[in-house]
Formats: sequence, C-alpha cells, structure tokens
Amino acid sequence: MQTFQYDNSHTDYLASRCPKMAMAIDKIGHINRPVNPDIFSELIRAIIGQQISSSAAHTVWQRLMNLTDITPTAIANLSPDDLQGVGISYRKVGYIQGIACDILDNQLDLDSLHTMSDDEIKQVLVAFKGVGEWTAQMLMIFSLNRMDVLSQHDLAIVRGLRMLYRHREITPKLFAKYQRRFAPYNSVASLYLWAIAGGALGLSDPKPTLKKAKS
Repeated sequence: MQTFQYDNSHTDYLASRCPKMAMAIDKIGHINRPVNPDIFSELIRAIIGQQISSSAAHTVWQRLMNLTDITPTAIANLSPDDLQGVGISYRKVGYIQGIACDILDNQLDLDSLHTMSDDEIKQVLVAFKGVGEWTAQMLMIFSLNRMDVLSQHDLAIVRGLRMLYRHREITPKLFAKYQRRFAPYNSVASLYLWAIAGGALGLSDPKPTLKKAKS
C-alpha cells in the first residue's frame, strides 16, 4: 500500500507556523494515508464519492471493482444499467463514461498531469463534466501527492479548522488566513485536519452562530 509521502521537515515547518497545529501533530503522530497512483481509477472513485457518505462511497467502489477492471476501456464498454446496478447514479454514470471515452479518444491525457502546475491540473480537470474543484483537489492529493492543497469545499476540512481553532464559522477570509499559514504544505495540514474532524483529539465542534430573524 502506498501512502501520502511527507516527512519531519514538513511537520516541523507546520509546527513552527502554528502552536495548535504543533500540538495536533505531536498528539496524532505520523499519518499513513493511502494514495492511489492510478490517476484514472482515483478520478472515478472521487466522482463516485461526490455528495454521498464515505461508507456509501466505499460500498459502491467495492461493488464496481468486483464488477470490472477500473480502466477506460472496461468502463466505456459497460452498459449504463451495469453501472447503475452497483449504486452509481444515472448522472454520475454519464460523467464516468464520458471521461473514459475522452481518454480513449485522446482528448484527455492523464499522464500529462504529472508535469503540470497545481493550477493547470485544476483547469484541465474541471473542464470535464462531473469534475469540480473538490474532485480535482482530491485527485491532486491522493493520486499526484501534491503538497499544497487545502480544500474549502471539503466539509471535514472546515470542521477540523473549527474544532482545532474554536471557530463557530470558517468564513472565506478566515479560510484564506489558514491557507497562507500552512503553505506550502497545505496537503499535510489537510491530513491532520481530517484526523481532527474524525475525533483524533477528542475536540468538540463549536456550533455555528444562529442569526436572529428580524422582527
């Protein structure tokens, strides 16, 4: 199993930038987060995981792997009914098979992503139906091992920030502040924020402030 590659130089830098992150790193220790170097299969898995729970996404992914190899040719050759049969929505079936066909038609060269900047990768990926910024960011972390990704669209990342820094709300301005603080190792910070959101430090999640209705 391959894991996201980082070392003490990255965590030492984050610790030097933020005492609370330093505490989290010290208590949680090194995180071995699995990554998938096969860009196509990771892209398909990310699309499957959009807007559903992680447990549901895992179940659907396992069913798909039991059904077929996760290659552009294999996915393109399945019928939409086959893909819907493992729990993939009709809309996502269209996205997945569209991407598979684009690769087979040489409209998308996933291997070229390795040589691109982070911004270039996002521009290439979000041009395809079904691939938004969150999906592109997850691919950058969990397939390309890019070091400077913090997703404002990831609910667990936002929850981890609230829990660690005791904010009731993470505004865009506040998110940008932490993004600057963790740069250029935002992806490593992401690993710890996910762990915190999952209960690794036993912190509560401050409730968002409820606005009073105008009388």
